[in-house]
Amino acid sequence: MLPLPRALSVGIDTVLDRTVAPGYTRIGPAIRRHLPTWPADPEPDALEGRVVAVTGATSGLGLATAEGLARLGAEVVMVVRDTDKGARVLRELDGRLPRARFRLAHCDVGDLDDVRRFVDELDVARLDVLVHNAGAMPARRTESPQGHELTMALHVLGPVLMTELLRPRLDGARVVLVTSGGMYGQRLRADDPEYLHGDYSPTTAYARSKRAQVELLPVLDQRWGGSGISVHATHPGWADTPGVVDSLPTFHRLTGPLLRDAEGGADTTVWLAATEPPPTGGRLWHDRRPRPFHLLRRTRTDEGERARLWAWVREQLDLPRGP
Repeated sequence: MLPLPRALSVGIDTVLDRTVAPGYTRIGPAIRRHLPTWPADPEPDALEGRVVAVTGATSGLGLATAEGLARLGAEVVMVVRDTDKGARVLRELDGRLPRARFRLAHCDVGDLDDVRRFVDELDVARLDVLVHNAGAMPARRTESPQGHELTMALHVLGPVLMTELLRPRLDGARVVLVTSGGMYGQRLRADDPEYLHGDYSPTTAYARSKRAQVELLPVLDQRWGGSGISVHATHPGWADTPGVVDSLPTFHRLTGPLLRDAEGGADTTVWLAATEPPPTGGRLWHDRRPRPFHLLRRTRTDEGERARLWAWVREQLDLPRGP
């Protein structure tokens, strides 16, 4: 059988992506892996001698990411909020991967003071990869210890602060934000980042914070690029994880047979961390290909809105201007 022409392969991939359901489910990678446009897997020892950190690493996508990076030779710092659960997971990993190297570190990424403590106490001289995976979708509007709406604290403020404070140890590193395809339905709300106005919806709050992650990609890639740090985001499609079961039970019940497993959802995160040559920063990825920031005209963001959001983030974190 002759291989498909590249243009046709790109067209199939794009149709899968734009029609959402086929591309986001397990059908997407099942088809894409057989197209000539599917990038090669990283070498089996691609991360040998490297140190990586993964937040929210005790279950779902975070656990699958930690395990995938370890299988490529990395020493993995599992950054967790619940250390008891983390210890149980670590014992299970040691049983499955006896030669892998894992360590636990405690951090509540939504608590900015705890992020500062974590960075001060982290006994690692250098990080080669930092994966911001920790996430939550509270049923009611919830505030962090510093009074920020929790999804923005956990998905935006905490990751930006952690990366900023770790910059001296991230020279030449890759930073990956695990975002969500749900952000495609929301526009950037730089006018109301704390969700103080209107009726609160957990799915809307979650998607808004993920939209903010994506909109900040070029800003963060430029800010940290001087240190050789490249910043990427990836959305996992629709994956069968504990978070989906708990937060979206109806969605899980209706789509369960088609959902990707956690390993499938984490595939592009692991690939971004290990593929060579390094991918270009400041882009959104899904199934190993760059994707557009917007699918709908009503969600498009101008530079003024992005600058306004960044000014808010910088103010909340007391970050200096410039690189």
